[in-house]
Amino acid sequence: MSPVQESRPTTPFHPGALVIVTLSSPREKFWGAILDLSAVGLSVRGVDVVSFDDLVSQIKAGDPFTSGVVFFPTHRLERIELDLPESNILSLGQRFAQQTGQDPAPLLTAEFLGGESSNRGGSQ
Repeated sequence: MSPVQESRPTTPFHPGALVIVTLSSPREKFWGAILDLSAVGLSVRGVDVVSFDDLVSQIKAGDPFTSGVVFFPTHRLERIELDLPESNILSLGQRFAQQTGQDPAPLLTAEFLGGESSNRGGSQ
């Protein structure tokens, strides 16, 4: 196997992938990058979908990037989906990049995953 093949993620839900997480009890949606996914739960850095536009506005205003790092236990995970575009609808990651001029994946992961998430799926 070549070095390029070895560095590719083996699953779509890998560290650094941008996702939208639907949670139960209470029901909420969270957008961000996976830091870790295991049998006990999901660690992700991002924001509640309701706060997404506020985060974009802060970045556009020149405020420092801030987002939560959270752990959701498995019993709260209802659904995890890759943040991908649908037809003519941009993904949240694409909207973030378009409105701020910055790629969200490195902002969300650099502090925790270093360069590990570069060029990974879910951010285009």
